[in-house]
Amino acid sequence: MDLTEALDHYCERLSPDFWAEPVNALSNLAFIIAALAGFLLWRRLPQRDWPILGLILVVLATGIGSFLFHTIATRWAMLADVIPIAIFIHAYLLIALIRVLGLRWWLALAATVLFLFVSPYVGGAVQGIAGSSSGYVPALAALFVVGLAALPLERKAGVSLCAIGGLFALSVTLRTLDSPLCGSLPLGTHFLWHILNGTVLFSLLWVLISLKRG
Repeated sequence: MDLTEALDHYCERLSPDFWAEPVNALSNLAFIIAALAGFLLWRRLPQRDWPILGLILVVLATGIGSFLFHTIATRWAMLADVIPIAIFIHAYLLIALIRVLGLRWWLALAATVLFLFVSPYVGGAVQGIAGSSSGYVPALAALFVVGLAALPLERKAGVSLCAIGGLFALSVTLRTLDSPLCGSLPLGTHFLWHILNGTVLFSLLWVLISLKRG
């Protein structure tokens, strides 16, 4: 695998130049803002919560990695984009299973590992519908499952997670439409995925921080 291979995955990109995707690149500020806003909330906690701080740092890394991918646009930059996202999905699921659903750590870990192995099959099953966004469908499903399961236990968190799931569904839809709508929308729709996803990630951080506040 050539890590320096140039990639062209998005509607806005018309050349291999650094600023060939200016809107996609700059819309990654949504992740940076989400991380900073999450950090400000984290600082107000009565006790330091290091797992949540770790999630905040991953959100920051997501913004940086995505900026690299939408400017440098090589295979290694793509890895810098997708790896932090994958870390956030699995780390958040693990923490939510423990803190929101009250599972023992070993059971939550087992469920997260199961999710890790099942996700590629779920993504493959919906690829005909979700296209390049099929890899995010398992995370979307997990968000709704945890949210619905939380309703009788932590109603506020459960309702919030389901609402965030709805926003994430819209975000995934816009990501999927980037290529199909490219002919009529030269900028594409991927930048909207960034903006909505920044909102999603901040909201997910807020749910966990709100639990700590009681």
